[in-house]
Amino acid sequence: MESQMEKPVKNKDSNIMRTIRIEKVVLSVGGTGAGLEKGFALLKLLTGKKPTKVISRKRIPSWNIRPNLEVGAVVTLRKNPEALLKNLLSAGDNILKKKQISENNFSFGIKEYIEIPGTEYQREIGIIGLDVTVVLKRSGRRVKLRKIKKGKFSKRQTISKEEIIKFMEDNFGTKFN
Repeated sequence: MESQMEKPVKNKDSNIMRTIRIEKVVLSVGGTGAGLEKGFALLKLLTGKKPTKVISRKRIPSWNIRPNLEVGAVVTLRKNPEALLKNLLSAGDNILKKKQISENNFSFGIKEYIEIPGTEYQREIGIIGLDVTVVLKRSGRRVKLRKIKKGKFSKRQTISKEEIIKFMEDNFGTKFN
């Protein structure tokens, strides 16, 4: 007697727990004094969100940095960062280097914000650059990060360099050197 239900063929690509998504895009600018205020205004202009100022914790005399000195500004985009990410990638001709990729994330820099399509030169900001970090994730990552009933996160759930390259080529048309 054969059963009516047939077992579906498992495919590595069809598993929803293996799908890669963008968790967040982090834009950051470094500087002190007037340079920091310009960077703060730039991040606000690009994202429409209020950036957070980064405060130093250590003393680095050669850079004139002391504890509790504001040394940078950061803004994190979690909801629908794809449109902004496409603009930021096109500032660098949609080309990234393989050495800019790490496990679960990649980073790149933009030398001048006027290279980003749709942004015009702002006299009060001047010409400055920014850093962009894109963090990718798979489902189940919260198990590792939550406070209550924290669990283990399998090494298989981390996203390798090759998987990041394939994801970016398929979804954003990015080329890698």
